[in-house]
Order: sequence, then structure tokens, then C-alpha cells
Amino acid sequence: MVQLVPFAVPIEGDKTLLVWELSSGPTPEALHLKHSLFTVFSQFGLLYSVRLFPNAAVGGPGFSAIIKFYSARDAHRAQKPCDQKQLFHTSPVKVRLGTRHTAVHHNTLAVNNSRCQELANYIFVFHEWSKRIIKLQDLSNLEERENEDIVTPLQKQSLKFFCALEVGLPSHECRSPWVGMAEESLDKLVEGSLLLFMKRKITQKLAIQKAMTDAFQRLLIVLLGKTFLIVVEVLQFQ
Repeated sequence: MVQLVPFAVPIEGDKTLLVWELSSGPTPEALHLKHSLFTVFSQFGLLYSVRLFPNAAVGGPGFSAIIKFYSARDAHRAQKPCDQKQLFHTSPVKVRLGTRHTAVHHNTLAVNNSRCQELANYIFVFHEWSKRIIKLQDLSNLEERENEDIVTPLQKQSLKFFCALEVGLPSHECRSPWVGMAEESLDKLVEGSLLLFMKRKITQKLAIQKAMTDAFQRLLIVLLGKTFLIVVEVLQFQ
């Protein structure tokens, strides 16, 4: 069975588990219910999210949950072993796969930079991936604007950084380069101020993260069987 795992928010039904008949129990248990669900289901694969919902009034006390995996394979692996089992409860819970299926398409919502790295670290646990900054350039031109003789009241200063970055997977001989831009408006420029320094570093970091996130979006993981995987570069992915 071939499965595709993009660096994107999982919306497919076969990557989603529905869990219900979760009893509320005493208050301390209810407060830790989400953590308990995460602990149980993360044993089967990397989770994107665990969302907990209280039952409607007509349904009596208790909760239901929606659990999303990055991989349909992991969701299928978790469903049968957990269905009709007590897990961390005194009574069994019901676990079902979602029914809505949506194919991967170009409008898929990208995951943020930290989630990209989390997924890469999980998938390539026995392999190496790296990032390389090709170019990082300050496009702010603050000094030139300071020396202008006439500055209109509506003119605003801003910090702007450009970053060209490459995500590499040496084991698969795959490289994904991309660029990112970040801009931060300044109400007023205070030369040498700590605030300006901090905003400059933040804007620089955002440009790097944007380039890195978009570079990951161009990678599509292809899972073959249970463990073997290859990585291909998807040039047209936006």
C-alpha cells in the first residue's frame, strides 16, 4: 500500500480517529484526559492534534475526541487495538476511522515551521536531514531613509529580510531550495536601540522560518509498506 505524507495539515478522513464514550470521571481525570489520549495514541505514530469535546446535554456527562495522524497507516494501526478497550478508563471506549476522504491538492494548508521540523525528525529518525542558508540579506535600507531630506508624515520605516534556504536529505540525494521574505513595520526609528535590535533579529528569524517552511512544502514523503520510504521533490506544490 503506497501512502503519501505531505508537510501539510491532515484533512483526510482515513487519517482521523473518532473516539467517544469517554467518561468524565473525577475532576483531576477530566483535566488530564487530553494528555492521556495523546499518550495512548502517539504510540502508533506522530499525531497532528488531539481535540476534546464535552458531550451534548442529552448525551450525559463525558467527552468525545477527534485525533488526527499525519499518516493514514498509523491511524489504521491505532483503530482496532484501541476500539472497545478500556485504555485508561474503567469502561471500554469506541474508536472509529473518519469517513470523509479528501485527496491531496494544491490548496492544502501548510503546517508551520515547528511542525515541519517535528515531522521531519519523526520520519527520518534513522536518516539525516539538514538546512543550509544560501543567502540572508537585509533589504531594510534604513540608513538611506534616515538620510533623506524630506520624509512625509505617512511614510513608515520598516525592517525587511530576504532568505534563500535549502532543506537537504543526503540519504535520498534530495534537495529542496526555496526563498522567504519577512517585513516588520516601525513606528519610529531609534538608532542603536535595544528594541530595534530585537525587532531586527525577529524579522530575520521569520524570513528564515518562512523559507524553511516553504522548502518543506515541496517535499512529499512516499511510504511503501511498513517501514521503507522514499522522498521526491514536488516542484509544482505551492
